[in-house]
Amino acid sequence: MSTLQELFSRGQSLLKDLRNPDLEAKLLLLECTSIKEDQFYSFPENKLRRAEERRFYKLVSKRLRGTPLAYITGVKEFWSIPFTISPGILIPRPETELIVEKVLELSSRENGTIVDIGTGCGNIAVSLAKELPQARIVATDTAMKALRLAKLNVSRQKISNIIFARGSLFSALPRLRLEGKCDFIVSNPPYVSEEEWAKLDIEIRNHEPKSALVAGKSGLEVINKLIQGAPPYLKPGGCLLVEIGIGQRDKVLSFFDSGAVWKKVNFFKDLNGISRVAMGKT
Repeated sequence: MSTLQELFSRGQSLLKDLRNPDLEAKLLLLECTSIKEDQFYSFPENKLRRAEERRFYKLVSKRLRGTPLAYITGVKEFWSIPFTISPGILIPRPETELIVEKVLELSSRENGTIVDIGTGCGNIAVSLAKELPQARIVATDTAMKALRLAKLNVSRQKISNIIFARGSLFSALPRLRLEGKCDFIVSNPPYVSEEEWAKLDIEIRNHEPKSALVAGKSGLEVINKLIQGAPPYLKPGGCLLVEIGIGQRDKVLSFFDSGAVWKKVNFFKDLNGISRVAMGKT
């Protein structure tokens, strides 16, 4: 039987071509043992059971074949919250935290209504619900699988101020009587073009849902629909915040400028200096 340190070293070696082999080896070991993360480096000479060792190598092999780490461990952290993830649901990205950050900056932190369009695993909605417990949050998605997963994450975080509705874009909102009642509408929509999709990492193309990433030939179809469709549901002074892709700023600005309803438009940059979130205020 191998020790924890021996398996950790072998994992680091096997995963050496990945971006962060040390972290991935550690997380895969934690996945197949009962060791707690804060105890990982405390007992390097502990021997693992043969079943744990076999499972570790199986998970390493799966990772080397390109399966995303989050789909192997079933967990992805977002806004310092561990979210349960499953194949077929988009894995949250750190740049999406900018939406949460900006809502918190712009919010009065009092009672209000926030709608999350295309909630996926619920990462944006849950993060906002924890930060704004007095808010009413509505999370929508077209996929029942996504809604079930989001509800699971809500349950695990013991949140009570989110309601779910199935529908595409704004189709679920009329039956909730949300016309003119939303303080914020937020979304991380598909914004990758067909051309860009073909150039993405094979790991993404082989495992993550194309429908959650690609929006037609230009990548801008869903963003445009969000900008055109949001105003009837926003209060005066309400905000739409949408994640956008690299190089899309000018075109997205033209979508906002095409109507007189938007009183203010702004773009917020991510840590790499890329315009990542577009905001329109009515």
